[in-house]
Amino acid sequence: MTGRTGVLALSYGTPERGEVAAYYTRIRHGRPPTPEQLADLQRRYDAIGGTSPLAARTAAQAAGLARALEARAPGRYCAEVATKYAAPSIEDAVEHLLDAGVTEIVGLVLAPLSATMSTGQYHDRAAAAIDGRVEYRGIWSWWDAPGLDELVAGRVTDACAMLAGAAPLVLFTAHSLPAIVVERGEDYPDQLAGVAANVAKAASLDAYLVCWQSAGRTDDDWLGPDLLEVLGGLDPVTTPNVVVCPVGFVSDHLEVLYDVDVDASELARARGIALRRTSSLNDDPALCEILADLVEGASSPT
Repeated sequence: MTGRTGVLALSYGTPERGEVAAYYTRIRHGRPPTPEQLADLQRRYDAIGGTSPLAARTAAQAAGLARALEARAPGRYCAEVATKYAAPSIEDAVEHLLDAGVTEIVGLVLAPLSATMSTGQYHDRAAAAIDGRVEYRGIWSWWDAPGLDELVAGRVTDACAMLAGAAPLVLFTAHSLPAIVVERGEDYPDQLAGVAANVAKAASLDAYLVCWQSAGRTDDDWLGPDLLEVLGGLDPVTTPNVVVCPVGFVSDHLEVLYDVDVDASELARARGIALRRTSSLNDDPALCEILADLVEGASSPT
């Protein structure tokens, strides 16, 4: 073994109770939200119990990844949670790994789709924090990782089975980004289309669509169509059942628990459409094994 490998389990981060204003200011790059914006975000957190489970889910994923790696190569890997807008920060996590004596660091963003303005920012910050002290190996998109399509397909099949009557239309979603991502020549929409096609094939789906969700509240044009727009355009007579699969996310958090379970579900119910969501992967051991495969593939040969 050439040395110890540090792993950054990179996540967006979420505020603790009572810290929503400070968190919102950070994600707005130092610009405090208006009272109306803050109240709206707090309302959404209140609707899912007051806080997001993302921090706990990310910690569990990192722990599961660490266990999978330890079973494969005892003593070689050590993993740290690193978040973009909360604690522990990417910079602090890097220092912890360097203090542990790692000779390289692998960065894995806990989201299967990748773009420079989203996951790319994690890798940029990690590389800047490392500052050449050890080699940094960033893992970009992993929507086509072996085994992921079958794992998500099982969730889709389970959700479809919960709906009686006509076979449901499955809507695959991911977090929208400003449409300029396409103008820059990036393949972010193609990644969503690719993973949706893979999962649909594995689940033997009759019908599915791809759409976007959770667009930011800015004046930019965002990728569409939006999930709510698609739901609003469905005919409940011909499409009485819908399954939403937020395939661009791997954890329960605000964008899943509120944007889908509350917002989209309320719209579907008002229109007479039965809606079910696929369960999140969270720290499913099968996902942790897939993540371990990615880390092993990015690591230096032993």
